[in-house]
Amino acid sequence: MGTASDNGILLQTADLTKHFGGLPALHEVRFSVRKGEVTAIIGPNGAGKTTFINCLTGVLTPDRGSMVFDGQELSGLPPHRIARLGISRTFQNLRLFPGLTVLDNVLCGLSAKAGDSLIEAFFRTPALRHRERLLRLTALEALDTFGLADYASLPAEGLSYGDKKRLELARAFVSRPKLVLLDEPVAGLNPDETERVGTLIRQMRRSGATLILVEHDMGLVMSVSDHVVVLDGGRRIAEGSPDDVRRNPLVLEAYLGKISLTA
Repeated sequence: MGTASDNGILLQTADLTKHFGGLPALHEVRFSVRKGEVTAIIGPNGAGKTTFINCLTGVLTPDRGSMVFDGQELSGLPPHRIARLGISRTFQNLRLFPGLTVLDNVLCGLSAKAGDSLIEAFFRTPALRHRERLLRLTALEALDTFGLADYASLPAEGLSYGDKKRLELARAFVSRPKLVLLDEPVAGLNPDETERVGTLIRQMRRSGATLILVEHDMGLVMSVSDHVVVLDGGRRIAEGSPDDVRRNPLVLEAYLGKISLTA
């Protein structure tokens, strides 16, 4: 298997399979994600998109197959180990800490960089205080990037739904992970909010991030993606550039409905 260092491939799955009660949620899914690109995964509800993300992040264990990320096999690793390898995610349903401030929610995305020394924590060493200042500045910079700096000291529960979605994006991106997984980042947003998230995704890509986007909004998918993978019933049925996918009659009929070929 190649790695990002030798052929530009950051993630490669092979024969990835997961069953629930004998029904295949994923069946021998195989594709690659290139470093610095946006790869979209589309398909109807129940196609296996979120199951794929949950396998990739260690929430679920595949029945068989491999997931090689930057040269490291992910299968069997717990979520915290996978996160420390440089993978972060958002969720279909918001997973914020509503009672914490907006700033503290973003700081949670830097927990892997906070250190785990009990001695440092007990004695509040200068090194620890310096690291905390740097993490706070990093979090504030992320809030500014995602248009949330004015809300830093407010409880997250007081944000609008659209702002909460952007807060999840900020938390996922703040550690500058190697791979960001976006699970329906514009679900429930209006067109203006969706366009704003699209702009942020393009901005993340320009900064060098590699992203996997799971999304039903085909306008967003076609405008931000370099590569599109189509799942149905847990199987990969098509993949290619956005142009390839939008011109595939099977995909148009089954998954994209009446979307314009030039949308």
